[in-house]
Amino acid sequence: MKRGKRYVAAAAAVESGKTYDVAEAMKTVVETATAKFDESVEAHIKLGVDSRHADQQVRGVIVLPHGTGKTLKVLVIAKGVKADEAQAAGADYVGGEDMINKIKNENWFDFDVCVTTPDMMGLVGRIGKLLGPKGLMPNPKSGTVTMDVTKAVGEIKAGKVEYRLDKTNIIHVAIGKKSFGAEKLTENFNALYEAILKAKPAAAKGQYVRSITVASTMGPGVKVAIKA
Repeated sequence: MKRGKRYVAAAAAVESGKTYDVAEAMKTVVETATAKFDESVEAHIKLGVDSRHADQQVRGVIVLPHGTGKTLKVLVIAKGVKADEAQAAGADYVGGEDMINKIKNENWFDFDVCVTTPDMMGLVGRIGKLLGPKGLMPNPKSGTVTMDVTKAVGEIKAGKVEYRLDKTNIIHVAIGKKSFGAEKLTENFNALYEAILKAKPAAAKGQYVRSITVASTMGPGVKVAIKA
C-alpha cells in the first residue's frame, strides 16, 4: 500500500519497535496528527481472550473524563412521561412507534445512539435486524435500555463510550481528538484502560492484555507499553 508524503514523514517520527509509556505515546500521536482537520484519536487494545466464548466476553461502558470531542445524536424511543423526560434531557429525537416506522419504512438512521425503555423493547425488537448490524440496537449492558432516560441521555452527551471485543479480540475505542492535547488524551486512555482491566473475565487465562496501539485518523500507530 502506497503511503502519502505526510504519512511517511509522520511515521518517521515513531521509533520502530519501541513501546512508549502512555503520556509519551499520546504526545507522539498529537505530534504526528498532521492532517488539516481535527483528527480523532483511537485506542486499539488486543486481549488474550476468545470472543467466541460467552464467558470470555469483554464489554462495558464508561464516561470518559474529557468526553470524545464528538457530539452524538441520540434517539430515545419512549412514551408518556419518559418521552417528556428524554426531551428535557436533550435527546435529539424522541418518539414511539412513529420512530420505529420511520426507521423501518424510510431507512432512517440519522442518529448515533438509540435509547429505549424496557416497556418499548417489544416494539424495538421488530427492527432489531435493521439496528443490529449498524451497532444501534439498545442493550441493557450498555445502559441504553433503561427507565432512567435522563441519566442515559446525559451520559451519552457527556462522552460515554461503549467498549466491546471484535471478532479478532481487539477493542477499538475513540478516546478524543488531537486538539485535546496529550494530557487529556492520557487521562481518557487511563480511564478506559482501568475499566477494561476491571472487566477481565474470570475465564480468561494467561496474559490478559496482549498489545496496545494508539493512532490518529490519518497518522501512524504508536505502540504503548502494557502496564498491569
